[in-house]
Amino acid sequence: MIIAIDGPAGSGKTTVAKLLAKRLGIFYLDTGSTYRALTYLALENNLDLSSAESLGKLASNLNLKLQEGKVYLDNKDISLAIREPRIDKNISLVVVHPQVRKTMIKLQRNLAQRGDFVVEGRDITTVVFPEAEHKFYLDADAKVRSRRRFTELKDKGLKLKLQEVEKDLSQRDHADKNRKVGPLKISDEARVIDTTGLTIEGTAREILKYLK
Repeated sequence: MIIAIDGPAGSGKTTVAKLLAKRLGIFYLDTGSTYRALTYLALENNLDLSSAESLGKLASNLNLKLQEGKVYLDNKDISLAIREPRIDKNISLVVVHPQVRKTMIKLQRNLAQRGDFVVEGRDITTVVFPEAEHKFYLDADAKVRSRRRFTELKDKGLKLKLQEVEKDLSQRDHADKNRKVGPLKISDEARVIDTTGLTIEGTAREILKYLK
């Protein structure tokens, strides 16, 4: 069984998906972290992010492992590193390449081959797992999403201004919704949940209602 959750940054996908997986006793997969890991590795190697060929080769040889909520690249824990602002600013340049997305989608499907999963990302219900048994699209007011992201980064010790986060999120939204390959959009079969006024617990309860 696949429970697929789509939505823009700051809508609550990651935290809600983790909570759902725990409540249901099944596995959790954050596909966004796979792209973040690829972006991290590309930046570490000073690759040209406009080069589809270079990024495609990098993706094909990505030694990635997701375990207990952490992301390991070549057995190194990069869970915090892939959440840094520089990843947010550059990830859109990486995910636009069809060759990269094709390789990463194959990797993501392989990761979720065995067992039941809650999977979240930005094209999960439409591209990665279009035949998922349960589909949800989480959204929230842009200001609320920016504040959530700002708080998340602040809690991790990163010093940023709210205006910077708002600008980055706006640019990310535009890039996600307008990219030619795998754009962020609402699947016809997805149930839309506005999380603007909901807590994580409240959002999880809404999803569980539908699942029951």
